[in-house]
Amino acid sequence: SHCFMEVSSIGIEQERTAALDFNVGIFSNLTHDHLDYHKSFAEYLRCKKLFFDRLPQDAWAIINMDDRNGRVMVQNCKARVVSYSCKGVADHKCRVLEQSFDGMLLNIDGKEIWVRLIGEHNAYNLLAIYTTAVVLGTEPSSALLALSTLEAAPGRLENLRGPRGISAIIDYAHTPDALENVLKTLKAIAPSRELCCLFGCGGDRDRSKRPEMGAIAAKYADRIVLTSDNSRSENSADIIAEIKAGMDSEALGKCICIEDRKEAIRMALMTARDGSTVLLAGKGHENYQIIGSEKKHFDEKEIVLETFKWMDRN
Repeated sequence: SHCFMEVSSIGIEQERTAALDFNVGIFSNLTHDHLDYHKSFAEYLRCKKLFFDRLPQDAWAIINMDDRNGRVMVQNCKARVVSYSCKGVADHKCRVLEQSFDGMLLNIDGKEIWVRLIGEHNAYNLLAIYTTAVVLGTEPSSALLALSTLEAAPGRLENLRGPRGISAIIDYAHTPDALENVLKTLKAIAPSRELCCLFGCGGDRDRSKRPEMGAIAAKYADRIVLTSDNSRSENSADIIAEIKAGMDSEALGKCICIEDRKEAIRMALMTARDGSTVLLAGKGHENYQIIGSEKKHFDEKEIVLETFKWMDRN
């Protein structure tokens, strides 16, 4: 009955959605992304805010109160504002009670519900979905029941179990905020397990996030494998060097660099300790890799399963 769509800041500025009348606008968060286009965070924020400025009076503006930019988004907004939060006071609230690799136990507006998704960021996403459903007229109990049936999208904290108790987690995290969210989630679920983080950064994109992502990996991961990720016209070694610039000497001591992403994945899995968690970040659902001007087939799930099969035989 409803069509949901993600509206990018670039699309807003270029007025790609100007002909559409939205019933609801949802603000989840604003993080370090698209700065290769916008040039500054202030400009990025301005473009996002335009979407909410344009909502009509009979629409709904749903905002995450735990993001400091939430209130900014609805300044001068004509639409009806509804808030949600996992930490403070809001119209709709959620708390994470328990979580494992199989899911989370949440308390949403006083009702407990088990969901198949993991991670605090997914608790926020589910609360945003619930809030939207309720303002559009769905009974809260029906909305909660629907949430309990949802499954993770491919490439979003996708857990592939291998031999020796090793888990390979495939996730699209390609920004500092997303990488930190995933690493924090994996540490919280299994604090005693060794955590390996394999990632790279896209070429011809925002370079300023590279050292920041290096510092985040150094903070949470026990092992780090730096590799390529759609390097495009840039040299993979140069991108890796910029990531390493955010790491101190201790972090560099637990870091290795393998430009060939397939070989990097195989090495990370085959050298992982028993019971380890290996995060493959940045590609997620993508089934290709762009090197230079060439777009090649590249499916991380296929590579992981092939490697696990080889490990089982050997």
